[in-house]
Amino acid sequence: MTLAQTGGPPYDARIRRAERLTAVYPFAAEFLNLYRSLAGFQRVLFEEVASSTKTSDPADAGLRGDLGLTLLLPHFRGFLSLVEQNAPDALAKSARQISVLPSDSWVSLLNAYWSQAGLHDQHIGAFAQFFPRAFLQPHVELLAAQTRKPPLVTTPSVCPLCGARPLLGVLRPEGDGGKRFLLCSFCFWEWDFRRILCPFCGEEQEGKLPVYVAEQLPHIRVESCDTCKFYLRTIDLTKDGNAVPLVDDLAAVPLSLWAHEHGYARVQPNLLGT
Repeated sequence: MTLAQTGGPPYDARIRRAERLTAVYPFAAEFLNLYRSLAGFQRVLFEEVASSTKTSDPADAGLRGDLGLTLLLPHFRGFLSLVEQNAPDALAKSARQISVLPSDSWVSLLNAYWSQAGLHDQHIGAFAQFFPRAFLQPHVELLAAQTRKPPLVTTPSVCPLCGARPLLGVLRPEGDGGKRFLLCSFCFWEWDFRRILCPFCGEEQEGKLPVYVAEQLPHIRVESCDTCKFYLRTIDLTKDGNAVPLVDDLAAVPLSLWAHEHGYARVQPNLLGT
């Protein structure tokens, strides 16, 4: 069970890992430096929202109810300012443009992402999702921590909590090998998943599920499917126990290039599209 599954997301660990990877992988430094700024903002927002939210028994309802922006919206302008100051030019320009829109437009932007994220957005790139996704992540992680977890009687290919598709695979040490989990692209919950099975089309013939690992990133796997031509990036914690899946994924820029060159697509991009 991960820290996110026992009460709260490990923002400090994410920030430390981003600092470490910036030194190790200079080609990803721009992305990782931006992420460090975002994670610092997310940590503060998570703490503020958690302290303002009544503690109650775990909820049985799903995560897709009313977003309830009363607590969140006052922080959105500060978020946009942070992005404008720290992001590459294209994102910074978008942050400036969004900042001058009326608050009704902000509400529409956030609600649209909340209702559709991970469900119907496979053709929406990381750039289009970036602002609501980065801003709402602390809120959705808090809700996931407070939601009663359903019993798993099958091997679901979408998140049991919110119905979103997976962002990543994670291999966690178990016995002499690794147990496979999927990490949700919306609420970041992890659930068990079979090792030899495509989570997108159900292909289970091992010969049609090639795996690519780059020498410079030996703990990150590209688990591809020759049937549907999608791939899942997987962080192998049996190879590097210090890895933080959400952060290490951002540094894996060469793997995106390899997958594109070989005709594989990613169903869910990560926050920065790397």
